[in-house]
This record gives sequence, structure tokens and C-alpha cells, in this order.
Amino acid sequence: MSDVIKHLDLSSADGAQLNMDALYQIMPSAFTEARDEKTGEVTRKVNFEVLRQLLGDNATDGDGEMYQFTWVGKNAARAEAAAPTTKTLRPVVEDSVDWDNTKNIYIEGDNLEVLKLLQRSYMGKVKMIYIDPPYNTGNDFVYHDDFARTAAEEDLEAGNIDELGNRFRKNTDTNGKFHSDWCSMIYPRLLVARSLLTEDGVIFISIDDNEVRNLRNICDEVFGEHNFVAQLVWERAYSPKNDAKYISNSHDYVLMYAKSAANFVIGRLERTAEANARYSNPDNDPRGVWKPSDMSVKTYNAECDYSITTPSGRVVEPPAGRCWSLSRNAFRERLQDNRIWFGSDGNSVPCIKRFITELKHDGMAPTSILFYKDVGHSQEGAQEVVSLFGDKGVFDGPKPVRLLERLITLANLKEDSIVLDFFSGSATTAHAVMKKNVEKEKNCRFIMVQLPEEVSDKKKDQGYKNICEIGKERIRRAGAKIKEENPEKAQNLDTGFRVLKLDSSNMKDVFYSPKETSQLEMFTLVDNVKDDRTSEDLLFQVMLELGATLDSKIEESEVDGKTIYNIGDGYLVACFDQEVSDDVVKAIAKMQPTYAVLRDTGMADDATATNFEQIFKTYAPNTTTKIL
Repeated sequence: MSDVIKHLDLSSADGAQLNMDALYQIMPSAFTEARDEKTGEVTRKVNFEVLRQLLGDNATDGDGEMYQFTWVGKNAARAEAAAPTTKTLRPVVEDSVDWDNTKNIYIEGDNLEVLKLLQRSYMGKVKMIYIDPPYNTGNDFVYHDDFARTAAEEDLEAGNIDELGNRFRKNTDTNGKFHSDWCSMIYPRLLVARSLLTEDGVIFISIDDNEVRNLRNICDEVFGEHNFVAQLVWERAYSPKNDAKYISNSHDYVLMYAKSAANFVIGRLERTAEANARYSNPDNDPRGVWKPSDMSVKTYNAECDYSITTPSGRVVEPPAGRCWSLSRNAFRERLQDNRIWFGSDGNSVPCIKRFITELKHDGMAPTSILFYKDVGHSQEGAQEVVSLFGDKGVFDGPKPVRLLERLITLANLKEDSIVLDFFSGSATTAHAVMKKNVEKEKNCRFIMVQLPEEVSDKKKDQGYKNICEIGKERIRRAGAKIKEENPEKAQNLDTGFRVLKLDSSNMKDVFYSPKETSQLEMFTLVDNVKDDRTSEDLLFQVMLELGATLDSKIEESEVDGKTIYNIGDGYLVACFDQEVSDDVVKAIAKMQPTYAVLRDTGMADDATATNFEQIFKTYAPNTTTKIL
């Protein structure tokens, strides 16, 4: 314990600092120390001259011609990704399902702000991300990150922001920055999202022809083109539109990028009866069923260019322009081992026998085309929502559950992997995760993030004010249906979710830097907590700051009439009540948490404030104490 206590830093992770930390791990010699002119503190800075020397000829200052992808507003969008947010997430227990036990999360709010808030708790922990962002068709909503924005009152009047400060508007094709605005919207979100992926994680992004080329360029930059896995083609329509002006468009795309292609292992598809039917055993080979494989190859090798005499006596040469895939010796070995097939009459061109039991991988290699017969079409997605809600107009354009199930398979999830969707819409992704958990008997978790966009008057008449209300209700209904259809396998299925809403900071006059305060003065400060905020609100802000996941186990106890929160079995212990006594402080210290947090105005008297540090030195010398 030091003789000073630090305030919590009440902002999200600083993207620029995260980049600095990552660079420092790779090139520590490119850093030096410099004194901050404003604060006087000595901080770590990048020495660009040294960095350039370390990079050698691979460094460029950006002058001259070079391959790059840019647009109006790119630099501002990049800066926005790195800038911390001062907002927080507030729990909404009444909207949640099975709050105390669920590991699933539903968050309402601007996804860029939310992604920043998730960084400390979920950096490197998300196995799969799926998003279905606005396609920029000219009529869909695009999050309005206008980095040269007008006054908030003007934005509100124009309908670009709502009362909570969420920014969104329609991006019409009459806008002079039609493509630039869309790129500036998606770019910072992907930059932040990448940091959340595990090293073997993968992201899927649905898109159509309007922005697929721009999205490819952005993803190549954010994830690295060497981490590109596939541009999947989804057959979303099962019949042509006869009123199409030129071509009836029957497909969308799903871009697939790995965090690190070297670490990512694709999930393979289960073998089908059709695929297995290609294997047989006409010669009753004791090794089981097999299928014949062509023995010739295009790449010429003189050692593999020879004649073969079939059992019938016919002499066979390699096809014109080709040679055999086996050398003479390798062929003789295969022949002796009964691994060469000349047909039932012994007169056919030789083939290699490929046994199903000797396949290199379990399952089948996925293909780049997602046929609707395998993964569903757009109407199937709409029908699924109808079957849950009983009304055709509740949500427009939902993806079919089978499509998301296929992507989950490709992601190769582990037992308790986290799946994130920050354009969650009707929450198809959550629905698919629950279904897949039952099928594979896993406990994968989901995090859904959605802006509370208002719905049409027709949908409001059905009882839903915004998309979030539809998404949450779908999860409730889908979870109940899955349990009903799978009474045995789904007994322990987690169909619950904790709801949190993005909001302004809990503090009145926020001090966002973790300033140091002596223990004698730290509890005499003016209370900065807003009047409408609860202890639970403060708890989740602290959890985000200290890296506790939002699904962490929360235990409450009472000492001397004060509520003590134990998060994650002792990772964090906090009390936000006023008039906290020595007995409360001592009870917290005896729990020996990693972090202990109290309110800056929480001490009952000067004696308790004075004893605070000594209590922790005695009972929990390794605990880090902070004040809110």
C-alpha cells in the first residue's frame, strides 16, 4: 500500500495508449521519456527517429505515390476510434431475464461508445463477432459520426440525435459524402472491435454490392489482408424478381476475417449422407469404404511419367500434358498394399483408393457459397420472426437463424466462447447461439449491442417503441421455444440476459484522470455522484474500469447496515454507501480482494478515514484500493 489513494479513471480505455502499449511490447527501444508540458509528469513517448531506423527501408513518411485507401473524414474517424469515452453502462434489472445467473449481455446504445467501454473487460476475449451493419442503400439508418458536427441543439432538431445523445440519420444518395460517411461510420467501430477478438477469433460482416469493395479495403487495413479468410456468397433469394431492371440480385456477401490467420482453425461441416454415399467398398477391403481418386496431376515430373500395365494386360500412359502423382516406387508400394483400383474389370485407368477412415480432417471443408437450402433465405428469416411474434410487421429483413448457425460452425467456438453482435437488430445472433448451445451441448455466451432506433408507427401500434424492445422480446420468446422443443437437452440452457443501457457518466463534475489523493483528504471531497444514480449504477461503472466482465457473479452482503458488493469471488469488493464505519472497512479488507473501492465521501468520520490505510495494511496488504 502506498500513502496515496488513486481515484478511478472514469473514462474508457484510451485507444491511443493501447496502441502505444502494443508497440512498446514489440519495439521498446523506440521509446523514450519526456516531461508533459501541462502536468509536469514524466511519460513514455515514441521516438520517431529511432522507430524509423528500426524499420529501415520499410518506413515511409507518406509523401509520393503509394497504394492506399482513403476518403474524406478518414483521419477524423481514426482519431475517434482512439478517443476515450466518458459514458457508462447502467443496469436495467427489470428488463433482464435471470439476472443473477445468466452469462449473456444485452446493451442498448451507440455501439462505438459501447465498444470502447468493453475494451478493458473484454480485450482479447471475444471468439466470434458477427455484424449486419447498414448496407448504405440510401434509405437505411447510418450512425451519424459527424466529426465536424453542429451544435447539439441543431442536431436534435434535425433528428440526427435523440434525447440521450445517440447519433443517427438516413444517409441518402443525394449526400455529397455518401460513401465517405458510411466508411467513417464503419471504420472506427472495426478498429475498436478488432481489439476484442481472441488471437484465434474471427469476424463476419454481412454486406451487399453497395459497399462491399469499400468494406474489403477497410477490413484489409484493420485486420490485415493476410488475415482475409473468405468472401462468402449467401444465396438470400430463392426465386428471381421479374421486375428487375437488369439482373435479379439473389445474393449478399459475408466477409470473413481472422484476428490472426496463423492461429485460426476453421470449423468444418458435418458429413452429409450425400457425401458419405460417394464412398463404397466394391472389393470388400477390410479397411472399410473408400472412393477412387484421380492419379494424374498437371504439374509435370519426369520421375512420374511412366507406363502402367493393368491387371487385364492393357498398357496405360498418363493423360496428355499430365503425369502420375506417384513415383514408380510409390506406385508399387500402393499397389502391393491394395490401394490402387483398376475398376471392377481390371481394365480401367488406375485410381488411388481414399478411405473415409483416413481423411485428414473430421467433417467436410466449407464452401464459399452459402446455398439457401443449407442456410436459409431472407424470407425464412422473416418467417421465423412471424412464428415467434405472430405478426408479420414486427421487424424488417432479419437474417435466418440457419445462416448464423453456419457462421458459428465456421468460427469453431469453444465450450464457453463469447459471441458479439454490435448491430444486433432483432437478435438473430442470440437466437442462433442458444440453438447451437443445445445442439452441441456448449455454454457459449452472447453480447448483443443495438442502438434504440425508433420503429415505425405500425410497429409502435404492436407495442414496440424501438428495435431494442423487439430484440429483447425475441430472445425471451426464442429461449422459451427452444426449451419447450428440447425439454431434456435444454434443461440447463442459459436463455437469460442482463440488460444494460448506455448513459452519461454517473458523476456530476467528472475527474477523468486517476489523480492521487492522500488518505486524510480523500474522503472529505464534495460528492460528485448524480442524484439519480444508484449504487448498482456505480458498481457497473467500476466493473468496466477495473476489467471485470459484465456477466461477473455479484454477491451482496450487509455489514453495519451498509451493502458490500463482492464481484467475481473477490476480484472486486465495493461499498458505495455513505457513513461507512471502521467495521465495514475491516470487513472489506478481510475479504482480501484484488481491488477495493469506496466512495470518496463515504467515511463516517475523520477517525475512520485516518484508519483506512492501516486497516488494509493489516488485513489485505496486497489489495489495491481506489476511490470513486
